Amino acid sequence: MIAKTNTLQGNELMNSANLFVAFWYKKQSGVRHYFELSRMNDSLLNENTRLRQQLSKQTEFDLLNDSSVSQSLVLNDSTHRIQYAHYTYLKARVVNNSINAASNFITINRGSKDGIEKNMALVSSAGIVGRVVNVSAHFATALSVLNTKQRLSAKLTDGTTSFVYWEEGSSPDELFMKITQAEIKIKKGDSVLTTSYSTLFPADMLVGRVEKVFVIKKDNSRIVHIKPATNFRNMQYVYAIKNDYMEERRKLEDTTEQALKQAPQKK
Repeated sequence: MIAKTNTLQGNELMNSANLFVAFWYKKQSGVRHYFELSRMNDSLLNENTRLRQQLSKQTEFDLLNDSSVSQSLVLNDSTHRIQYAHYTYLKARVVNNSINAASNFITINRGSKDGIEKNMALVSSAGIVGRVVNVSAHFATALSVLNTKQRLSAKLTDGTTSFVYWEEGSSPDELFMKITQAEIKIKKGDSVLTTSYSTLFPADMLVGRVEKVFVIKKDNSRIVHIKPATNFRNMQYVYAIKNDYMEERRKLEDTTEQALKQAPQKK
């Protein structure tokens, strides 16, 4: 009655009611958004997986024929799997991660029932992460790049190759690379990438960027300090990568090495 018969009081009451309703709509929207975050994350991961496979499609070439590898695309949402050429990407969530030990490792919530296998590579949306070493039905553990037992074939942007490693007691924000060639020019900000020599990671994946260079005066070699592309302090989701030709290549190379060792020396 007051609102209908008094314009001033009516306007005040309507404004207050509108503010009250807007407040609760905002709260309701916030709660709904919170519970939808998981679905949104899954959607983004699926999209990232698809985009990674498209990138793989553009970079996998048969150099002899100068044409793209002709293998059909396979998508299976039930197992979170997508495949093109000889790399298969499977998304996973990190459920445990150590960064302060000598042998740091990661646990993911995918296992053999999801297609995870030993020696699959792990990468984040930003860069490389590690290598799967043990697998159960529903979980898998991987050696982190922040592990004294893990050495990675890598290269600078000019193609100079070496090994990236981590030292016990070092920061989880720092990797190292030794360059013996004194004539190689290295600048802060240069990218460090994976090489095709590795059967673990696809070539040209980002390892990190050069932070600083320490010169060893004794032989003019240099220790390159690298900031990892992956933030190991706050890592939530990763992709497991399987190279379908890895075992074939390793067996062939092992057979060749054994044959060379057993071959008689020429006089």
